[in-house]
Amino acid sequence: MSNKKWLICSIIGLWLLAAITGCSNGSQSKQVEGKVNVVTSFYPLYYFAKEIGGDQAHVVNLVAAGVEPHDWTPKSRDLDAVSNAQLFLYNGAGLEGWVDDFLNGLGTDSKVVTVETSKGIELIKGNPEEVHEEEVHEEEVHEEEVHEEEEHAGEVHEEEEGHGHSELDVDPHTWVSPRSALIMAANIRDAFVAADPGHQADFESRYVDLENRLKQLDEKFAAGLADYERRDIVVSHQAFGYLCRDYKLNQIAIMGLSPDAEPRSQDLLKIADYVKKSNISYIFFEELVSDRLAETLASEANVDTLVLNPLEGLTPEQEKAGETYITLMERNLVNLQKALQ
Repeated sequence: MSNKKWLICSIIGLWLLAAITGCSNGSQSKQVEGKVNVVTSFYPLYYFAKEIGGDQAHVVNLVAAGVEPHDWTPKSRDLDAVSNAQLFLYNGAGLEGWVDDFLNGLGTDSKVVTVETSKGIELIKGNPEEVHEEEVHEEEVHEEEVHEEEEHAGEVHEEEEGHGHSELDVDPHTWVSPRSALIMAANIRDAFVAADPGHQADFESRYVDLENRLKQLDEKFAAGLADYERRDIVVSHQAFGYLCRDYKLNQIAIMGLSPDAEPRSQDLLKIADYVKKSNISYIFFEELVSDRLAETLASEANVDTLVLNPLEGLTPEQEKAGETYITLMERNLVNLQKALQ
């Protein structure tokens, strides 16, 4: 390659690197003058903030499309983005396990106001993964009498595998129910008004529009699910507790509150047996995590699978297609009705 061609290629390479770096870092930390600069922890909050903030807000979401928020951890550029914002909106209720350390890392000169958007929602207490770990521990203690050394190694493995799951003592998936979403949207409205009182009327007006759409969604779910005799749904990830509580359904989950919590083989067999005996026709899976267990269980029980979206984030395809919290929740309703027939 000639020196001239090498120089041209080097310049192009450096330009591409700068462009990529700018897209991944600069776009998040860049603030917009004259607007409320907002950072949200994951998609539903981003959607609500965009709808309420409108032209008076610059909203950045930390978790990219296609990324499961349970698996996401912040980087230094995310800390910079939040430090320079006026509002940081997060779910709370244990969803963002990283948030306390993250907020402690903010600079002393940061004026960002942090808002726990799930505040005011009656949380579902308890973590079935903790019960599972206690059962496993009891079994190990019993087996220790016969195989003490082998079981000790097993206990260490169990503790390592369970770390992170059992730290949740409430169900964090508040946003999956439209009724909880209404409370979260109101908290976000209040945060905007406090941050920029001069545009209160604009924030209130856009909030009322969002509130009406969420109320209509709630009415669709209440009416659309009321008349089915079947009330049980089998889901891959225990993310639908608030939805089930509000619309009188019962979720049977393959995995726990964390989507990477591994079920025991005997639990899978029990669920498969229940599905067969109860004539359940569908097992639900979600798009941002592997559908391997749902497909395996469906095959074992000889049933089909359907998507039930916990709205933890959009796929790149959904983002490109202009899908929103509202449209995906409406699709959830259609699939729930199909499964309950």
